[in-house]
Parts: sequence; C-alpha cells; structure tokens
Amino acid sequence: MTYNFTPPADAVAAIAAYRNLNLVGGARVSVDRGLDVLNPATGAVLGQAAASDVAETEAAVAAAKVAGAVWAATPARERGKAVAAGGRALLEHFEIVAQVLARETGKAIRTECRGEVKTAADILEFYGGLGSELKGETIPFSPRMLTMTTREPLGVVAAIVPWNVPLVLMMLKIAPALVAGNTVVVKASEEAPFATFLAAEILMQFLPDGVLNVINGTGAECGAALTAHADVAKITFTGSEAVGETVYKAGAARIVPVSLELGGKSPMIVCDDAHLDKAVAGAISGMRFTRQGQSCTASSRIYVHESLYEDFLSALIKELNTLKIGDPLNEATDIGTIINAKQAAVVAGYVAQAEGTEGARVIRCGTLPEGADLTPDLFALPTLLLDLPEDHPCVQNEIFGPVAVIQKWSDYEDVIAKANDSRYGLAATVWTQNLSRALDATSRLNAGYVQVNQNLTIQPNVSYGGFGRSGLGKEASLEAMLAHFTRSKTIVIAMD
Repeated sequence: MTYNFTPPADAVAAIAAYRNLNLVGGARVSVDRGLDVLNPATGAVLGQAAASDVAETEAAVAAAKVAGAVWAATPARERGKAVAAGGRALLEHFEIVAQVLARETGKAIRTECRGEVKTAADILEFYGGLGSELKGETIPFSPRMLTMTTREPLGVVAAIVPWNVPLVLMMLKIAPALVAGNTVVVKASEEAPFATFLAAEILMQFLPDGVLNVINGTGAECGAALTAHADVAKITFTGSEAVGETVYKAGAARIVPVSLELGGKSPMIVCDDAHLDKAVAGAISGMRFTRQGQSCTASSRIYVHESLYEDFLSALIKELNTLKIGDPLNEATDIGTIINAKQAAVVAGYVAQAEGTEGARVIRCGTLPEGADLTPDLFALPTLLLDLPEDHPCVQNEIFGPVAVIQKWSDYEDVIAKANDSRYGLAATVWTQNLSRALDATSRLNAGYVQVNQNLTIQPNVSYGGFGRSGLGKEASLEAMLAHFTRSKTIVIAMD
C-alpha cells in the first residue's frame, strides 16, 4: 500500500498540518509532546513539531525494518522509478515547499529556497536512474569456479539532516539509500522540520508503507536513540563537528558504517592573473552570502594576491552593499536571517574577537532591514575581517555566518601552505588563468572538493565530501551510493 498525500492549500496550512506529528509506517502519527519552531525573521512561533522520545524512535525503526524485506526484493530499476517519480512530483509542488522552507529557515525565497527545492528534486531523479548500476563483478579466480560479487542493501538507514540546507542534504542521503534497497528513518532538524516532512510526504506517494519514515525531536533524545538503535545498519549525518564526533562514537559502539559531512573553513586563492570581476562574483557566491554564510563549503578564508588586493576588496564591498537584507518572503530580498539566537550570538562573538585584535579591521556591508513585522535580532550584515594572524580563531574556526576573512599574499608556496593550515578539508577554489598553476594547486590543496574559476554548490553526479575534520565519505555520486548504502558479497561456486 502506498501513501495517500493530499496537497496543502498553502504554506501556513502545511505547517499547521504537521503539528506534533511523525511519519511512520505510511501514516501520520501523533506525538503528545511538541517543540516550538520559530520564524527567524519575525521571532514568532511558526508551528510546533513533534518532540519524539525513545519510544517514537523505536516505532519508526521497527516500521522501517518490517518494510525492508519487501523493498529489498523489489527490482532495483523499479525502486529507481519510484524515487524518480517522487522527484518529478516534488517539482510540481516546489513553490509551496519553498514557501515553507523560507519561513522556517529564514533563507530568502528567491535566491535560496526555490533553488534548493529544484536541486532536491534533481537529486531524486538522478539517483532514480541508477538502479541498473547496482552491479557486482566476476572474478577470474579459477576456470573451474564461478567467482563473483553482488551488491546488497544494508537494512535500516538512519539519516540525520541539518537546518541550513535540509532538503538537498536529506535527498543526498535518502535517494541513494532507497534506490539501493534500504529503508530509511530521517531525523528532521528541530529548527526547520516542516519542509522536510512535506517533501517526504510527496515522495511517500510512490513508496510502500514504512520504506521512508520521518521523525522529529532533539538530538539528545531522538537523535541519540536513533543512532544507538540495534536495528539501524547505517548512519549518515550532516551537521556540526562536535555532534559528528558523538554520532561516530555511537556507530563505533555497534560497529556499523557511518558517513559524516561536517564543518569547513574553505580557502579561496585569488592569483595575480585572475579575472577580477569573476573572482569577486565567485567570492560572493562561494561565501554563500545569500545563505547568510550558513554553509559548510563557504569560502570563508579568501587569499588575494597583493597586486589585486585593493581592487578586489573595493569591488567586493561595492557588490555586497547592493545586496538587500530583509524579509525572506519578499521577492526583492537577497539575504535573510541567521537561523536562531544561539547561532547569531556565536557569529557576533567571533566578530567581536576580531574587533578586539590589534591591527585588525572589520568592515560591515549592507543595511539592516526595517519593518514592523521583522525582528532585528537575527539579521546580520555581511562582514569582512582583514589583517588577522593565521592562528586567530576567526581564521581557524568555522563561524557559520556571513563573515569572511580576507588575507593578502605574495608568495605562492606560502599561500598554499596557509590554505592547508586547517583541521578541515572540505572544499577549496583557485582563481587563475594559468593552467599549469591551476593543476598544481588542485593537486596540492588538502580538500575533497576543489574547483577552478568557479564556486558551485553541491551538484548531482559530482562526488562531494571532505578530508580531515570535515568528515568521512562522499555524497552525490554513483560511487557514494555503492560505497555507503550497499555491502559487497563474494560468491564462489564450484563447477565440478
């Protein structure tokens, strides 16, 4: 039996419909405890999401386990067709999903939310076409033996998603897991759960009951219960470095595979021959300023050659001053809000450290919005930090806000060393018209996702993932599906 989805009338109705609900076993299940979800732009309570405890978490895992046998036995191409159909259906409802997303995340609907929904749908369609690629190999071990490998699903997958790009990051986890024959329990972000639930219901129309389940709750209660559950065969997590450590330990305690996409402090190296206008535009897009800098891949360490430094800085400030900060639902808005007061305080604290550093300069760009319905607390100006020492916390730590460190360089070997002087290794970019230098830099930069003369976000079919404290494993590719959501079995058959 598949899920009967009734489209909500609008975003407000959609949010109200998920009051204290989980999606378990192909049904909406009420929970008698809730968590307030705030609208970051107004400070008002947007809605209430379920506060799931151990019992609700166990129910979701049990439903996924029951559904697993039938789903794993479904032909892989049929599984893929179902997932791809979900992607097409998500596109049909993309505006209402984007409206929900903008309300709960504070991200601007025009510059961020609509694009996120479309990318999420594209991920579903991409993985939906890969069912035929779940192949094994034959091995020339002996002429009188048929030796081969097969790919099998792991079982129940726990997928824990963050609040900054919840739909894209959810689909990067559930789409390959489902096509590979696993069932899934998603733990939504308690900061921004509603678009996750809505997108899941759209997809559930095409899946047997219990194949996809979504629960909400705190990390300490719901998340911990999920990662510790004996029937969870795989954990995939995107979030902070500190929580990633906890998740990794939970997987290690049961010896189950864990994939982690954690923090970043990504360098952007602008060489003396770089195209200035393109590099400035790349800094704005790469720093994810329209996402308030709330991105693991944000180019938050920008190293500019001394010959371009002043022109680059002037042009960057000029462009940042043109970006409109305001109501996320206003079509004129470029930049919305920080997600919550806790994160806003973290961002402000780092900027204060820079201001208290001798010789450093802090440049704030743009204008804070005014409006009777808007609260100024969570709106933050794009901020540039200049002339900081390399060991400064603002240079070394992930700020996760609209704050970029700009550094001047003159020696190529020195800037490569500085770019690699980080515990993170998620992403990096190089801006140069010299092919030899580009190839040299890409081979030497300690990052899992390196680009030249561009600063794209996650793209389906482009392997994505970092080194070091940025996490374990890859996403967004066929290889990621095979490595993280299947297990390889070796079969040897005697011919005599």
